Amino acid sequence: MSQKPASAYDTVGGMAYLPRMLSKIRLHAAGELTSDYQANLGKGADGFCASFLRIEYDALRQRVLAGGSNEDILEWCCATGRRLNQEDLLVWNGFILKLGWKDPAARRLQKVKAENGLAHRDDIQTMADFFDIDEGRKP
Repeated sequence: MSQKPASAYDTVGGMAYLPRMLSKIRLHAAGELTSDYQANLGKGADGFCASFLRIEYDALRQRVLAGGSNEDILEWCCATGRRLNQEDLLVWNGFILKLGWKDPAARRLQKVKAENGLAHRDDIQTMADFFDIDEGRKP
């Protein structure tokens, strides 16, 4: 049975989106991630997140599959890549939670909204909003 990944709004250690990326890795490994997510594993927002942490996505995937909590994985990311301070978290969260709002990803947001019959939904202003609506959560 396919499951939906965590919300982009979920946090670990104050960092938004990382729980979503980790849940997609776990769901994919368990055969529970639908195909519409699979093409973007490690790309798009996943790629931005890995790059921001200064880690390689494939190394992160291997670490996640080795087991551990989201907190354990974040600590590994900090030890392997870089440790984030409060300003880093402010910048990251401001970026990832507004992705698609008046930026280069806005065109992509409009496209996926239209493809999913949501073009009329003015309340969906970011990719994080779209993910939550598309996955049955309220933004």
